[in-house]
Amino acid sequence: MTTPTLDTSARHLLSDDGFARVAHLVQRDNDGIDEPLAVRIVNEALKFVATAAQTTDRHLRPSKTVDIGWHALILHTEMYRTLCAAVGRFVDHRPEGPETLKRDADTLDLTMAAIREAGYAPDEYLWGPLADADVHAGDCMHSECTSGGSGCAAPPAA
Repeated sequence: MTTPTLDTSARHLLSDDGFARVAHLVQRDNDGIDEPLAVRIVNEALKFVATAAQTTDRHLRPSKTVDIGWHALILHTEMYRTLCAAVGRFVDHRPEGPETLKRDADTLDLTMAAIREAGYAPDEYLWGPLADADVHAGDCMHSECTSGGSGCAAPPAA
């Protein structure tokens, strides 16, 4: 029995131009993020959205670093709406308020497991503890994104 190969990229979910525009926004709005890292962040955000659109039985959330890419996708509203329709359903963005801010590493582990189940290989550096530290996206947290709809440096992708 062979182990299925997981896709390392979700880039195919956007046109080349659309992907480039989202990556440019990530880079433009976040000091210290170079183009290769912006590309990785957007790729992970696409994996997250595609997985969240198909996952209704678990609460998923992006790391703070991946959240930067999700925000950039959402800001391209027409593209985001089309993306969500293509992957199954609209994935609502539900920020939590300061009174409920909580970062649970187990939730990131569950999210990475769901991404693997969806057929993608998560870029573990962008989902790990360092990627969940404070970055330009600030205190934006996400609660139950599937229930209803920086200065950041990273090692090269494996």
